Amino acid sequence: MVQAKTWTLTKHFDGFPKKSDFELKLEQLPEPKDGEVMLEAVFLSVDPYMRPFSRVRMNEGEVMIGAQVAKVIESKNAAFAVGSHVMGYCGWRTHTVCDATGLTPVMADWPEDVSLSLALGAIGASGLTALYGLEEVLGLQAGETLLVNAASGAVGSVVGQIAKIKGCRVVGSAGSDAKVAFLKELGFDRTINYKTVGSLDQALREAAPEGYDCYFENVGGPFSSVALPLMNDFGRVAVCGGISLYNDTTPQTGPYQHLTIIYKQLKMEGFLVTRFEHKHPESLKRLMAWMKEGKLQCREHITEGFDNMPAAFMGLLQGENTGKAIIKV
Repeated sequence: MVQAKTWTLTKHFDGFPKKSDFELKLEQLPEPKDGEVMLEAVFLSVDPYMRPFSRVRMNEGEVMIGAQVAKVIESKNAAFAVGSHVMGYCGWRTHTVCDATGLTPVMADWPEDVSLSLALGAIGASGLTALYGLEEVLGLQAGETLLVNAASGAVGSVVGQIAKIKGCRVVGSAGSDAKVAFLKELGFDRTINYKTVGSLDQALREAAPEGYDCYFENVGGPFSSVALPLMNDFGRVAVCGGISLYNDTTPQTGPYQHLTIIYKQLKMEGFLVTRFEHKHPESLKRLMAWMKEGKLQCREHITEGFDNMPAAFMGLLQGENTGKAIIKV
């Protein structure tokens, strides 16, 4: 029998996650039954969404939610050959026995010189989130000006690059000089270190004197309150995340921008990447093509070792990563 390591949520997070909120356990796995496979994790993902989703999607004591790229090491399912790789939401575990539900084979023509970890990032959920936010929600058009915050992260860094591919002007905000330098490498037109500017309002105005047509929102809170009044009439806002809110023990209140939204006739829309799942196969091919053409850079922040997953997750929420946060088993 195979023994799996798992990280469970001992109790729901109260404020910022703590090491004591997680417990490392061992689990004896049964042999796969007909139609089932046994998976061995190769790369695992940690993402900001895990913080709020754990409250509404999990019970205490359950294995932490999350995606992984895994290798099929035993199979009683003809659709999944031993030695093949899949992407699945198996959670924080080294080994899994499951049926085919929710498993997605890694692209058949995945290049040998491209790390499979990218199937969790720029050529996976992060890249798809960026693409759908720009195309399906914002309807971004060539020549428009886009603002994106958390711009050096897994989603934000791809957002800016796709916007440049589409012929747009891109302003990105990040939280360190090193991250700002990274955005410049990616071709962002203007960059802002929101932690060091004297006035975020002034910095955003100077970065785009004619205002913003589109805003890809990953942060929420005070940043959003400053950004919305700088939108042009009929501007569009894609609400992807609100990382500034996730660890609050007391919900933030105001200022409220309802009058700004009315007067400027803004459109704000929240979205989840799963809404556009039917588009995934073709969208992944587009992302891979951009990467192979050198138009899409894929930065990763890799942590070695399954035992370090909680630390990597907490580091992500503190902004330690540039690009996609990945755990290599």
